[in-house]
Amino acid sequence: MLDHKSKIDRFSLYKDLLSSSSYFKLVCGAGNEDIMEVEYLTFIYTLAGCSGFDVSASPQIVEAANRGINQAFEWATEINIKIPFKPFITVSVGMPGDHHVRKAKIDLEKCISCNLCVPKCPTDAIPNNLVIKKDLCIGCGNCEAVCPPFSSAISYEHNKKELTKILPMCVAAGAESIELHAGVPDDATTISEWKVVSESVPNGMISMCLDRFHLSNLHLIERIKSAWEIANDRLIIQADGVPMGGSKDDFNTTLQAISIADIINKQLKLKDRKFRKLPILISGGTNSFTGSLARQCSVPFNGITIGTHARKVISEHKNIPSLMNRKAIISAVESANKLISSNIIGDQIYH
Repeated sequence: MLDHKSKIDRFSLYKDLLSSSSYFKLVCGAGNEDIMEVEYLTFIYTLAGCSGFDVSASPQIVEAANRGINQAFEWATEINIKIPFKPFITVSVGMPGDHHVRKAKIDLEKCISCNLCVPKCPTDAIPNNLVIKKDLCIGCGNCEAVCPPFSSAISYEHNKKELTKILPMCVAAGAESIELHAGVPDDATTISEWKVVSESVPNGMISMCLDRFHLSNLHLIERIKSAWEIANDRLIIQADGVPMGGSKDDFNTTLQAISIADIINKQLKLKDRKFRKLPILISGGTNSFTGSLARQCSVPFNGITIGTHARKVISEHKNIPSLMNRKAIISAVESANKLISSNIIGDQIYH
């Protein structure tokens, strides 16, 4: 096993994890700028065997992720865990219109104060005064879904990031990979942003997250081909079934995640030899059943990405790592490792 300080080719390690289908990524949330939660999530899931983390494109959040990872290495010996390598940190950015990088806002003049949205928010971003906490909002849409249609009090604003400025800062803070959420129909602007992403980490893996909300199957495949022309073997496709849809833990919830991976396999990888080794990460509605369903359906994948459900299974222990006791840490790690183990079969599972 590789230890935390080994001088290794990180690019090759990333490729090896993908080729062995043993890459598990925890999504802290592209719009989640809660420093304490990110530090907690990366701490627990590093101990549990996570390969990588997906975080908001903020240098402060990248630093928080690194703190959580480093604290995990400090605790590993204490609770008899061997961490084989330092997990990869990916920062997420998105196109205007993509659900992952929007922030909800409530028009208090239109709001009827029914408060139906408050308990539906998975990140407690909506307090009783209904002034949304922007650093907690992940743009999931749960609040809008329950807002009475005659009110129309909830809308969204794009969490704009100037990529040419923010991405180098995130890389300097410790990010090794970048993901562009590009589930929008605008090809020209998407590819322009993709070039900026590629240039920001010229020697690292880069990911494009795609769903079928705005893209037909044909458009999806053509988007992947265009992304490949720029990134070549550095390209990862994150196949997003139902973005931020993992609130339930059952087979049906994860069905669309498997479906989009199946489409990419059948309509691209099996038809064009150039794409045979294209890594696919399954996401969007992923949960403890995802890996099992993919294997039952004979849908190949290179890794699984889980956000909502992965955060939920350890939410009861949420705290600053330095304030957690041994019992709470072990309990949270066991829950996280159970989720990883139910999805990933391979050398990555080492407990």
